[in-house]
Amino acid sequence: MLAVELYLLLVLANGAPVIAARLLKQRWEWPIDGGRLWRDGRPVFGASKTWRGLVTGALSCAAGSALMALGAGFGLVFGVLGLLGDLISSFLKRRRGLASSARALGLDQLPEAALPMGFALLWLPLGWLEALAVVALFALSNIVFSPLLYRLGIRRQPH
Repeated sequence: MLAVELYLLLVLANGAPVIAARLLKQRWEWPIDGGRLWRDGRPVFGASKTWRGLVTGALSCAAGSALMALGAGFGLVFGVLGLLGDLISSFLKRRRGLASSARALGLDQLPEAALPMGFALLWLPLGWLEALAVVALFALSNIVFSPLLYRLGIRRQPH
């Protein structure tokens, strides 16, 4: 049951920013990197990584975690770590010259799942195999469902 709850928290942390962007359109769409460029002349993260997304993802995860009796504090840290993993992915994609909409299999899924699951391993009575299974399930479901959400008009990019 714990593994299912953690999977749902990953979905909340990463899905809430997508839903918030859809509902709020351009409101509060401030890029985390402030539009700055890295020394290679490319954006640090890109315009799609916003403070709105970070806040809605982290708070949604905290609320979900509180409802699951894991604690809002755990959920907040878990959510922030998931979104930090997403920022790391974006940073690495920009260094490789990939646009924010470009697909980078594995890089688009693993950091945002592995960082919070590492924290969960330290905080909760969770085994390594369970944690790896959650990371794998999240990555696989992201690969399968992101194109579908794009076709339904929920996501801006197909991955």
